[in-house]
Amino acid sequence: MTSAGIATLIVRYGLVVLFFPASALDKTLNFKGAVAQAREVFPGVFGTLTILAGLFIEIVMPLGILTGTADRLAALIMAGYCAATAVLFKRFWQPGDFFKSGDSKARTLFWDFLKNLSLASGFLLITVGLAGHGLDAFLAQPFGSSHPYGG
Repeated sequence: MTSAGIATLIVRYGLVVLFFPASALDKTLNFKGAVAQAREVFPGVFGTLTILAGLFIEIVMPLGILTGTADRLAALIMAGYCAATAVLFKRFWQPGDFFKSGDSKARTLFWDFLKNLSLASGFLLITVGLAGHGLDAFLAQPFGSSHPYGG
């Protein structure tokens, strides 16, 4: 692998490490706690299904991004996942203490919300490329590879 390929791998791993292995492992080891958190938004069995879907996304999509296998589609799914989790679970507008001096749950959630949107933007760069020309390639062949390592 060339030095450019190694750099690409490092950058891609930097984007996905939060999900695979970190968040996926946390959901696995603390499954009951993850389901309890999901049930705050999705009651009953839907909370469990949400966590199982999240586990699938957090394991399979990063592997696609790292290996270059349908990486544009995997990155698009990760972008949607990040945006959805920001809106569903980082609801900074609810606590009502955003402008309170000192500690604020709302501001903490706000920074997490922005982090999720920033990650979504990073994943969209994989989907469309830095110059945006990859959008045509993605639309023409959504399950194709961007060949990130020069292959």
